[in-house]
Amino acid sequence: MKINPGELRLYAVTDRAWARDTDHLLDQIEAAVRGGATFVQLREKELDARSFLSEARWVVELCHKMGVRCVINDNVDVALLSGADGVHVGQEDMACEKARAMLGPGRIIGVSAHNVEEARAAEAAGADYLGSGAAFPTDTKDVRGHFVTPEGFRAITGAVSIPVVAIGGITKENLPQLAGCGLAGAAVVSALFAQPDVEAAARELLPLCEAL
Repeated sequence: MKINPGELRLYAVTDRAWARDTDHLLDQIEAAVRGGATFVQLREKELDARSFLSEARWVVELCHKMGVRCVINDNVDVALLSGADGVHVGQEDMACEKARAMLGPGRIIGVSAHNVEEARAAEAAGADYLGSGAAFPTDTKDVRGHFVTPEGFRAITGAVSIPVVAIGGITKENLPQLAGCGLAGAAVVSALFAQPDVEAAARELLPLCEAL
């Protein structure tokens, strides 16, 4: 296993919606890690490839300087060229097998899985961890038909040997509802980056993640 489950405890997923520019995004990521974020996924849906790569290089450098790993959402080419630790792919993105062939054996691949079947398939294809959800309603993306109940999380975590993080609509208020599901951690977006004090938000979230 290339990743310690503890590294996924408080998994920060970026969102440019709450950043004025790249410098502000870097400040937010730095604050999240200072507050306790243990892992960072850089997600960009709107930037062109050149801007995405430039930003990714800055983010990866910052994360490594602060001692946490960074993966890129969806884009294997950017992951390779930026020196990121790996990539996270969804069910509609590049297949895990192809991502592994491009990245080689040494980098991390995370895969989104909504049920036991997808979870087992991802593990068999070489995934190092799973992101599962949506745990709760969220404005970040359309999750219709993709809700995972606590029972569903328990089924997924019991079906695979790789770590699983919950994602989707997670806040400090509802995070305790996921305790006892066998999760390695929680992936959060707005619960960190939409907050006026990102570092303080991370400090509040980390002990809740540690209690899962």
